[in-house]
Amino acid sequence: MDIEIRGKKLQLSKAVENYVTKKMSKLDHLLPSIVETKVEISKEKAKSPTNRYVVQVTVKSDGVLIRAEERQADVYAAIDAADDVIRKQIERFKGKYYLRNRRAARHRKEMGVPVLPETGVEPEEGRKRIPEVVVKAKRFPVKLMSVEEASVQMELLGHDFFIFLNADNNSFNVLYRRKDGAYGLIEPEIA
Repeated sequence: MDIEIRGKKLQLSKAVENYVTKKMSKLDHLLPSIVETKVEISKEKAKSPTNRYVVQVTVKSDGVLIRAEERQADVYAAIDAADDVIRKQIERFKGKYYLRNRRAARHRKEMGVPVLPETGVEPEEGRKRIPEVVVKAKRFPVKLMSVEEASVQMELLGHDFFIFLNADNNSFNVLYRRKDGAYGLIEPEIA
């Protein structure tokens, strides 16, 4: 498992980096399929001193992202809080999705459904110019999954929407959270 530690608006000491490495290296025991763990620690100028340090942890495991973000007055307390949250997220992932997904993958393999390869980010020179109204563009691999799997992934990421390739109809869909807390599904059609 690769562990990437980055400070944002903050110079990290060796003690903090060692502390993070020690904490995050234990995540392998919870989920052996973890490929990469990214930890970003930043210091914000907040009115309340309890929200001064922000620690964001992103764990990548077999194409699934699990994310946690915590804020505390002390950098070590923020790391501990983020570690607790990411552990709970991993346990929830294992219970709801991981074991069931392994069975579904085995079933898809037996049925002969093709698995989409993960694609890397293209180099800068190959990209088109982005209009100035767009401030950030992201590229990510899209996996074949059911609506239920997409809802679990969306919850693990903490997002309000999720784009995926629907296994039922082999088309791109967008799952989103409605204002009433329920989910909505957008299934595009060619006009």
